[in-house]
Amino acid sequence: MAAKYIIASLAGSFAIAYVSDLLVSDSKIFGGTTPSTVSNKGWWEETDKKFQAWPRIAGPPVVMNPISRQNFIVKSGSES
Repeated sequence: MAAKYIIASLAGSFAIAYVSDLLVSDSKIFGGTTPSTVSNKGWWEETDKKFQAWPRIAGPPVVMNPISRQNFIVKSGSES
């Protein structure tokens, strides 16, 4: 019995979220326009070419420690 209320409330909340997103972002009920950098296909292609042309230089592998927020360089067994 409780499952049908949970499923119905989840479906209703997803429907409300979808309609809200559609109104705010696509219908632009608060005004505004889509930036030309998003809607202009030529601009996007030129930007992508620029980013692909940059050299990619990588450093040593790093392991993130989210608890202490410190980065540690990973050393292989032969370097220690």
